[in-house]
Amino acid sequence: MPSEKALNPPPGECRQCWFHAHEVHKGNLLGLAPRKDCPECLDHLNNGHGNMIVPGSRRWF
Repeated sequence: MPSEKALNPPPGECRQCWFHAHEVHKGNLLGLAPRKDCPECLDHLNNGHGNMIVPGSRRWF
């Protein structure tokens, strides 16, 4: 089951990018070699985030 952090991105972040960073790539659930991107991430990178951005302004700490 995905972690609470992976399911709740902060304002200004993309839901798919956040989920992949915290669940898929962290645990290497796709069996990818180190530093390799998954097809979903590459498609998302090339075609944009669409309506997946969480409303609000991005915070930098």
